[in-house]
Amino acid sequence: MFRAKKLALALVSLATALPAFASEGEAVSAKAAVLVDLGGGWAITNSMATGWAVSALIIAVILIMVGRPKIIPSKAQSVAESLIEGLRGLFEPIVGKHAFPAVFPLLVTFFIFILIQNWMGLLPGVGTIGYGHDVDGRFHILRPLIRPFTADFNGTIALALISFGAWLIIIFKYAGPRLILFDLFGNKADKKETPVVLYFVLSVVFLLVGFIEVFSILIRPFTLSVRLFGNIYGGENLLHGTSFFFVFYFMELLVGLIQATVFTLLSSVYIGLMCNHGDEHEHVDENNHAEAHH
Repeated sequence: MFRAKKLALALVSLATALPAFASEGEAVSAKAAVLVDLGGGWAITNSMATGWAVSALIIAVILIMVGRPKIIPSKAQSVAESLIEGLRGLFEPIVGKHAFPAVFPLLVTFFIFILIQNWMGLLPGVGTIGYGHDVDGRFHILRPLIRPFTADFNGTIALALISFGAWLIIIFKYAGPRLILFDLFGNKADKKETPVVLYFVLSVVFLLVGFIEVFSILIRPFTLSVRLFGNIYGGENLLHGTSFFFVFYFMELLVGLIQATVFTLLSSVYIGLMCNHGDEHEHVDENNHAEAHH
């Protein structure tokens, strides 16, 4: 009952524009608030709950917009198809036609989910509805109920690990171990046109570069997660520190779009670096076959 009163007071503060704060002059907590403690180190946090709610909302909106696809599309279906076609035109040249059918649903999901989560922090009530107490006549939020999934480092790590796991599965399926090893450690020089000594030296160089590349691959989940978390969490602190000054508000709209695009583009580039060789080889083979035919 006491918790219900605290939550009700926070809701009233938001509805009547009374000052509920996270608090003013203080940074937004980097740690997500625990909503349900399951014991044994397991818990449901506000960012997890927000992620689940947004996922359910995205699924519901898509089902409502598209429903059963029609030959003559409705306005909602046209909007969804235009978005998908735009993203297809962006990602297909990067990933390559061979792996694109398997990769595209993942990339679209990444983009839409991350974009909505990035913009969640700009909505009224996010971070200002929750449990807390009065401090000098103002309501101080201790446990906000809503927090963007991408403003939690655990959330961005989860997204990066999903991206990395999907990358591993896709490259082994569509590129294969032999091409992967050659791409990492193989000598890319033309053996027929390169002197033997130089070719041997280049083989050693490519081998060393391959180990550096392996290290860069292993830290990709960290770099992907830190980049996304740092920009979104930093933006939240900027907005709270400037009392949601409208210039920074619109800047964060742009940052949210850019970061969703960057995360998805990098995921596609990583896959394309390994899987997009086949399209080039097929194109060359077709040209050679056409020349031979003439």
